[in-house]
Amino acid sequence: MSSPSTADLLIVDADVVTLDPARPRARAVAVSRGVVVDVGGDEVAERWRGSRTEVVTLGGAALTPGWVDGHSHPVGSLTMSAGADLTAVRTLDQLRERLAQLARESTDGWVQGWGLVPDVFPGGVPRADLVDDALGGALCLLRMADAHSALASTSLLRAAGVDGPRRFASTAEVICDATADGPRPTGFLLEWDAMALADRHAPSAPDAELRSRLRSLLGDMAAQGLVGAHVMDGDAASLDLLARTEDDGDLPLRLRVAPFCMPGVDDDDVAQLVAWQERTGRRWRVAGVKLMIDGTIDGGTAWLDHADANGESTGSYWRDPQAYARAVRALDAAGVPTVTHAIGDGGVRFVMDVLEPLGPPVPADSAPGRRAAHRLEHLETLPDDLVTRIGRSGITASMQPTHCSHFVAADGSDNWSVRLGPERAGHGWRIRDLLGAGALVVLGSDWPVAHFDARAIMAAAQLRRPVEDDDAAPVGPDQAISAVAALTGYTRAPALAVGDAARGVIRVGAAADLTAVGVDPTTAPPADLAAAPVVLTVVGGAPVHRTL
Repeated sequence: MSSPSTADLLIVDADVVTLDPARPRARAVAVSRGVVVDVGGDEVAERWRGSRTEVVTLGGAALTPGWVDGHSHPVGSLTMSAGADLTAVRTLDQLRERLAQLARESTDGWVQGWGLVPDVFPGGVPRADLVDDALGGALCLLRMADAHSALASTSLLRAAGVDGPRRFASTAEVICDATADGPRPTGFLLEWDAMALADRHAPSAPDAELRSRLRSLLGDMAAQGLVGAHVMDGDAASLDLLARTEDDGDLPLRLRVAPFCMPGVDDDDVAQLVAWQERTGRRWRVAGVKLMIDGTIDGGTAWLDHADANGESTGSYWRDPQAYARAVRALDAAGVPTVTHAIGDGGVRFVMDVLEPLGPPVPADSAPGRRAAHRLEHLETLPDDLVTRIGRSGITASMQPTHCSHFVAADGSDNWSVRLGPERAGHGWRIRDLLGAGALVVLGSDWPVAHFDARAIMAAAQLRRPVEDDDAAPVGPDQAISAVAALTGYTRAPALAVGDAARGVIRVGAAADLTAVGVDPTTAPPADLAAAPVVLTVVGGAPVHRTL
């Protein structure tokens, strides 16, 4: 192969894991104008080195296709993770002590926190009266770990004028106690519309601070090997924030944004979502629409075929599920791909009934076509028939391994498992079965619900337990997947899911989005992968992180 020019970037002395069946391994990669132009051995450097070529020597580190988080909320997390990190809190006493400390330290009379698991409260049911006295009158908003519920202090409910139940376009709910004087809010706000009653009163950060925090977060993601993320939320304000942030300089990674389509949308709203598909920056673009057919099992708002142990999780997040179906069909007719949050088996079944008649998507390596490629997100509990349907449908399954490994107990004592019961909990996070049924499975974090470190997530997919806890029993060990499947879920699968055959592989003509890590992710023990340093991250042929 003769070279008409020199390379912009040469990566040499590498253990290249290409994920290209035609050439699975190599030692060097040449990049020009953001595209891989050669893959091979030492001869690559001889062919492509020039006076201006940047040469990166990996010293035997593994070079893989760039890692892409298939489900993340980096922009939304600026609000969703506001305040104190409460992910380590495990008892009500710990929570009260932490809130009292935060209230003492507060300079504006506000306390905010995030990542709180419901198991902290008796019966897994958050209540303001269990923490009010610890706050000393401070206004307090605690966002739960599932990102679908929050606890507002009695003082905040009073300030927000929330003194009873509310009716929304969705089935969101202000949870109330029945008293002699009528319904009285407990402080627990289920789902997004209810949470917004308190959210809108929380302190907001200045625009410059939001841009700085977003850029820092994206930089942290790139430093841990991510070259991109599928962003599963958005509205006009968040798209504008992305544009302003990129005005300050290139983003450290690529973002594909799917703005929200929520209950209550009308034809004009759908038309706006279609129009937003034209919005794009240098490293971000709108590419799809995000919907939610249900909520969460922990909150009792999922849509199950049969009620949970508390008699909850029996219906859709949309008061009229057919309105969801009409929105999806309209988006599909406009060629817009959809991603639907579907956690319960009843919700998954309904969404499949809507999507299957639309037909299979155009293959990623075929000529461009109008047919949109649709996705299902989360899929926390699936009976056998749904696994089979998803596998043969061509609809992508998007899964988050650490939701299982870090939030569920193998002994079934956690809130999620208790609500489902042993049989349905035993059908949880069936990643291996979906792959076996022929489904395309994309892996991700759901940041800030779980951390975005792809190394730990790929390890958890193989172990079905936290990689940092050797003593933890695995949850559903029969659903553990191979190291190659885990890497594919972070590389080739996200590319194919969005119809981009030029990514997720290292071969001539592929986009030069690359990740280098200290061990080979396809052969190293999971614990070694989780501990290995990310030494290089390349986006569009340009290094955005390096330690070499």
